[in-house]
Amino acid sequence: MKLITILFLCSRLLPSLAEESFSKEIDCDNQEVFQAVDAALKKYNGRNQSGNQFVLYRITQVTKTESSGTFYSFKYEVKEGDCPVQSGKTWQDCDYKEAAEAATGECTATVKKKNTKFIVSTQTCQITPAEGPVMTEEYNCLGCDHPIATDSPDLQPVLQHAIEYLNNRSERRYLFAVHRVKKAHRQVVAGWNYEITYSVVQTNCSKENFPFLTPDCKSLLNGDSGECRGTAYVDPQLRIASFTQNCDLYPAEEFVPPPTKICPGCPMEIAVDSPELKEALNHSIAKLNAENNEPFYFKIDSVKNATVQVVAGRKFSIAFIARETNCFKEKNEELTSTCEIKEVGKALECDADVLEVPWEKKIYPTVNCRPLVMESLRKRPPGFSPFRSVSWKNAETGEVTTRHLRPCEYKGRPPKAGAEPAPKSEVS
Repeated sequence: MKLITILFLCSRLLPSLAEESFSKEIDCDNQEVFQAVDAALKKYNGRNQSGNQFVLYRITQVTKTESSGTFYSFKYEVKEGDCPVQSGKTWQDCDYKEAAEAATGECTATVKKKNTKFIVSTQTCQITPAEGPVMTEEYNCLGCDHPIATDSPDLQPVLQHAIEYLNNRSERRYLFAVHRVKKAHRQVVAGWNYEITYSVVQTNCSKENFPFLTPDCKSLLNGDSGECRGTAYVDPQLRIASFTQNCDLYPAEEFVPPPTKICPGCPMEIAVDSPELKEALNHSIAKLNAENNEPFYFKIDSVKNATVQVVAGRKFSIAFIARETNCFKEKNEELTSTCEIKEVGKALECDADVLEVPWEKKIYPTVNCRPLVMESLRKRPPGFSPFRSVSWKNAETGEVTTRHLRPCEYKGRPPKAGAEPAPKSEVS
């Protein structure tokens, strides 16, 4: 009977765990990120009635949140282009204006992916004219729901109402307190709709002695627990006009946490910035440089993921990106800290296995690399260029040379045919 109870509780717990919001920072060289930025920039340009369109300069920060849908929150920088907003062109068709005449800006936006569409929930842009003070413009999709910070002060009245609602209706003899807010959404209507998911814990306050929670009510470490999901409508006078809530409460003796997975000999994830990786990475890049035939040394630019496994010693498995440096092998005996990654150079995607045998004081690295091909370049939709390219025409041969810039950067604008190449600062 106890086993059936445990299985039942686990089945109730799993859906709530799956629904918990999850946020993480992601690389900006991602197809959906560029689609989200494209939607945000088009929304901004579309709201302007005069002047020129703004063109993406670079994306600086991206966070992906899974919470009743997929949300992208990001920052991006823009420069004024040479296409009027009424020209019928998109920003991808525009070049940058001359630097001395161009306005610049930075925007912060949150965009929701709904099926194949990208809907701008919020956006704030600070624009600096070529000459003049900073101007701030905000955009909010009033009818869209979007996640808000779980520690937002706006949630406090809703949470206070929610916990009072639970304590007034539960049959337990003691009071519950809010333990942690797992996720929260808000939608602007004629007022505000809130959706919240939060966990609760039993306190040491009985209903007989405490009609409501006070600062003297403390959470019990081994008390009952639960999870609640509530919806509230707050009217324009900031009153909670309607509220509904469902809570699942679990007696302390019936709540069985899942066992910790112990697997001797299994690979375990390790932080990409862990000091334990330093020696393994040094041997990996030394092995790469010794075995490839490139004239320049390569240097590790970023580590994607890593695991460590206890075998006859320790085995590190590492995925990393290596990029060409400015250190010529014929003039340098080895890669040093002074070697800098080229702004435009070759890139390799590598997988390394490094076996450390401490009692033999030996390390055995193997490295396999392949040219790095950006996924967003392979799969970009028609008419959408995730990386601005710099092109110039050789006046003698007529040959046009094109190169792609580093991920997420849109620096420089293509010079006209026959013109001199742009200065390094404009195309790096």
